[in-house]
This record gives sequence, structure tokens and C-alpha cells, in this order.
Amino acid sequence: MTAFATLRTALRKRAAYARTKRELANVPREIALEDLGFYTGDADKIARKAVYG
Repeated sequence: MTAFATLRTALRKRAAYARTKRELANVPREIALEDLGFYTGDADKIARKAVYG
């Protein structure tokens, strides 16, 4: 993989992480806890695992 391809992949993953984290953090707390089973304060951890594995 070239350096350019590696950089492009890293930037895409970073954008996906930021987008996922933002969306999870903006879910109303009641819905997140009661319906989806997660705490909005854990949005960064959940997003990191979803994007980076």
C-alpha cells in the first residue's frame, strides 16, 4: 500500500469515527439507555470500536 493510500484510509476512518461519535452522542439519553442499551458518555469508545475494531 502506498503512503498516499495509507493516508487516505486513515483520513476516511477518522471521518467515520468523528461522524459516528457525534451521532451517538446526540441520541437522547433516555432512548440511548432504555431502547438501545448504551450510555451517551461512552460514544467515543463505541465509535472507536466500530471504526477501528
